[in-house]
Amino acid sequence: MKHLFIIRHGETDNNKIHKLQGRAIDASINEMGREQALAVADALKEIPIQKVVTSSLKRTYETAEPLLTQKNLGHTSYSELDEMGFGDWEGLYFEDVISQIREIQARWLAGNVDVRVPGGESPQEVFERAGGKVKDIVQEVQEQYIAIFVHGRLIRILLAGLLGMGLKNMQEIKHRNGSINHITWDGEQFIAKELNMINHLEGLLSA
Repeated sequence: MKHLFIIRHGETDNNKIHKLQGRAIDASINEMGREQALAVADALKEIPIQKVVTSSLKRTYETAEPLLTQKNLGHTSYSELDEMGFGDWEGLYFEDVISQIREIQARWLAGNVDVRVPGGESPQEVFERAGGKVKDIVQEVQEQYIAIFVHGRLIRILLAGLLGMGLKNMQEIKHRNGSINHITWDGEQFIAKELNMINHLEGLLSA
C-alpha cells in the first residue's frame, strides 16, 4: 500500500493579489507561504514520509523545505508535475479574465475537457502528463509514504482523474495554499482517505 500526501504549495504574492501564475511564472512563496510550509511539516511530523516529490517550480520546493529538513530527506522534482499552463492568461488578474474563465469552465463541466486555455493546456493534457507521472511514481518507487508538493489547478485535475470522478468534475475538489490530501494506492486503484485537510492552517488560510 502506497500513501500519497498531495500538498498545495504555500502562498505567493501572486496568490495574494489574485494573479494567475500557471506554468511559466516561477514565483517564490511569501512570508505567509513560509508559515504555511512550516505548518505542513508540523502536520506531517508523525507520518513516516520516506520520499518527497515536487514540481520543477520553486514555490513547491520552497514549501517542501521544512519537511525535508525535519525528515532529513532530499527531493526529486519533475516538470510533468508543474501547474497547468494558463497560456495567454498567465500574469493577468483573475478578475480581468473572469468571463473567459467561466466560459471555459462551463465547457469543461459539460465534459469538453480537451478544450485548451488560450495559448495553454487542456485538463486532459494536464492529466496525461501529471497523472501519468504520479502513476509512474507509485509503480516504480519502493517507498510507501510519499509527499508530493504541487499546484492548485493541478490538484483538482489530478484528484478528479486519479479518484475516478471524471475531469469534468474537478471543481468539486477544494484546496487552499498549504492544504494536504491523503490518498492511497493499493496496486490497482487510488482511494481517497482525507481531502483538503486544513486544520493545521488555522490563522494561515489564503487564496
